[in-house]
Amino acid sequence: MMTRIEIGERIRRLQARLAESGMQAALLLMPVDIFYFTGTRQNSALWVPAEGKPVLLVRKSLVRAKAEGLIDDIRPFPSSKELSALLGREGDKVGMTFDAVPMAQHAWYSKVLPGRTFADVTMIVRELRSVKSSAEIEMLRHSAEMLVSIFFEVPTFLKTGMREVDLAAEVEYRLRRIGHEGYVRMRAFNQELFGGMVVSGGAASYGFFDGAVTGKGLSSASPQGASLDAIRENEPVLVDFAGVFNGYIIDMTRMFVIGRLDPELQRAFDVSLEIQEAVRRAMVPGAIGEEIYKQAAAMAEAAGLGCNFMGMPGEQSRFVGHGVGLELDELPLLAQGFGMPLQAGQVVAVEPKFVIPGKGAIGIENTFVVTEHGGERLTGLSDEVVEL
Repeated sequence: MMTRIEIGERIRRLQARLAESGMQAALLLMPVDIFYFTGTRQNSALWVPAEGKPVLLVRKSLVRAKAEGLIDDIRPFPSSKELSALLGREGDKVGMTFDAVPMAQHAWYSKVLPGRTFADVTMIVRELRSVKSSAEIEMLRHSAEMLVSIFFEVPTFLKTGMREVDLAAEVEYRLRRIGHEGYVRMRAFNQELFGGMVVSGGAASYGFFDGAVTGKGLSSASPQGASLDAIRENEPVLVDFAGVFNGYIIDMTRMFVIGRLDPELQRAFDVSLEIQEAVRRAMVPGAIGEEIYKQAAAMAEAAGLGCNFMGMPGEQSRFVGHGVGLELDELPLLAQGFGMPLQAGQVVAVEPKFVIPGKGAIGIENTFVVTEHGGERLTGLSDEVVEL
């Protein structure tokens, strides 16, 4: 778990970036950001001055925040009248994560902290969080080991005729039994995700989720993930789950079939493995995420599968990998329009997938650490389709 030394270093890096940006402080309100910089996820606000010690103001639970928190100054959330005297001075430029803070919260803090100017620190916070420490990578490695242990069991309970939701429930049950925390945090607005998904032949469906495979879901109110459809012989069964332990998320997909895969699907799967390996080799510090995505898309096009790459024809996602950590959609992205260079220690889920209308979805997903030698794989389970 985290230590005071690590939390202190995270705070120092944030303070350095604030000073470089001409800000006097940051006011962090997102629980996952507060957890990252303090070690506790209690209902609170975190004030980080560019110089000096941070202050965590807790609404509930102060007792637990003090027991868990790894900074020195943890106190009750004050009245609005006291807040202005406590947090900086008039004329200060204060950072706030505009990507995730509701307008009502911004308006309230603007009212109770008069004279302060609020500026966006979203990218500063997300960039800092994207580079994982050795301790974080070990926690991600643990999450991977736990998730792999359940994927390894799938052939023992996958049966013809069981519904997608039945298979998903078996995976969820077993994950919870070994300590899966259930939360799959996502930062993106209007995105939702249960713990993962199981989709079979009916996976070739349209949906809102910004991923290659959406699944039908259980209703129009929950149109993503496993459905009530029965799993049939000779159809691809895609199992895509996140493992969440100690807050850290790992992401993995494996393919199963009861019988044999359609040759077109098998060929698409083979191409997904080739793309994954090319992406893995390219994941070195300094590489550009957009260029890696373009290479992957070009390989899919050359294989005659461009219109099926990363989603249903006409509604394809323009990425092949996404950062993971405390959230499922962290930086960096291996995506169209993402021009930031990769950094050593960033962790990326690489998921080249294809959707073939009328036949289903096929592909692979593993989580890698960016290193000088390419992606170091954390999810240690054979990539091959499991035939039952």
